[in-house]
Amino acid sequence: MTVEVKVPILPESVADAIIATWHKKPGDSVTREENLVDLETDKVVLEVPSPVDGVLVSIVKQTGDTVTSQELIATIKEGAAAAVAPAKPAAPETASPESRVPSPASSDQAPSVRRIAAETGIDPATVSGTGRGDRVTKEDMLKAQGAPAPAPTGKSVATTTAPAGTAISLSGEGRAEQRVPMTRLRQRIAERMMQSKNSIAMLTSFNEINMKPVMDIRKKYADTFAQVHGIKLGFMSFFVKACTEALKLHPIVNASVDGNDVVYHAYQDIGVAVATPKGLVVPVLRNTDTLGLADIEKAIGNFAKQAREGGMQLEDLQGGTFTITNGGTFGSLFSTPIVNPPQSAILGMHAIKERAVVEDGQVVARPMMYVAISYDHRIIDGKDAVLFLVAVKNFLEDPVRLMLHL
Repeated sequence: MTVEVKVPILPESVADAIIATWHKKPGDSVTREENLVDLETDKVVLEVPSPVDGVLVSIVKQTGDTVTSQELIATIKEGAAAAVAPAKPAAPETASPESRVPSPASSDQAPSVRRIAAETGIDPATVSGTGRGDRVTKEDMLKAQGAPAPAPTGKSVATTTAPAGTAISLSGEGRAEQRVPMTRLRQRIAERMMQSKNSIAMLTSFNEINMKPVMDIRKKYADTFAQVHGIKLGFMSFFVKACTEALKLHPIVNASVDGNDVVYHAYQDIGVAVATPKGLVVPVLRNTDTLGLADIEKAIGNFAKQAREGGMQLEDLQGGTFTITNGGTFGSLFSTPIVNPPQSAILGMHAIKERAVVEDGQVVARPMMYVAISYDHRIIDGKDAVLFLVAVKNFLEDPVRLMLHL
């Protein structure tokens, strides 16, 4: 019996996808739920599992092809066994450079390893693994990718050192240039950023927060929190709760524009920006008013892991009424974040630095963080944005207010 493999049903906001990497070839045995192919959308990479045990008969859509919901991409003969291919003679050591093309990543590798292999052309079989059982890890692949290539001689360049789908040119002075197509995710990010800049009357306001009260709580309860909840107590959960309470006090910041209407949301769904090797994604924490600090930390930890390893689901990225981005993770001291439409505001966190501040007439050193709110000035007045930011500041400088909802 021949079974059709089709593209999963894509959400309305995702028009199509691109075949990123096939992990099987015609004639290979497949097992039920084994990943056959990665589909790259403008939001996330989707894995398409085999619906049955059998043999992959044909691949209808090749790597790089654009596909839509429920489109046929392959066929499988259910219950069949793969024919054993005759052993091939070993390639001579004098094989031409064109024949030394990296083989596809094995399907038993982690999704992150397979993706890096597909993007860079590095064969995991040639990389020394440091994981359990000598398995190749994402870090191993990144190290291999970052290893210096042999210096070119004359004007020739070894094409096998370039990522797949790239072109390298080399001038007489040895100045190389490399052209790499944008991924669908990067194209979508660029499109949405330009949409935001061109369609929103964006303005940014700033404030600073004394992080000592939050840091004292983390220091005092870090070990107990980890023992009870099995996860570290970070800063982001405090910011999510502070923003949730501030959004309830200033609902216009939680609203959005729809034509000539302002849509007020009676719930708080906060997106948390997560950096991945392919670009920024913003998974959404739903109903943050009902979540505790531990719930938030666990959800953010899961999102970060899924984003790195490619397990993010499309529904995790849909919606959201407000966004928080933390450039401080990478050392940013000051920035003006860009609003994520159709939302109307975004909070930017930054690095914590000890600075001299005045308390009770005395100059003291305190761990301070600059925070920024970028907002849509069409519906949010400066007063509302500033009062929202002050509310966030007050909650974090006196965290007991968060517990008492004051």
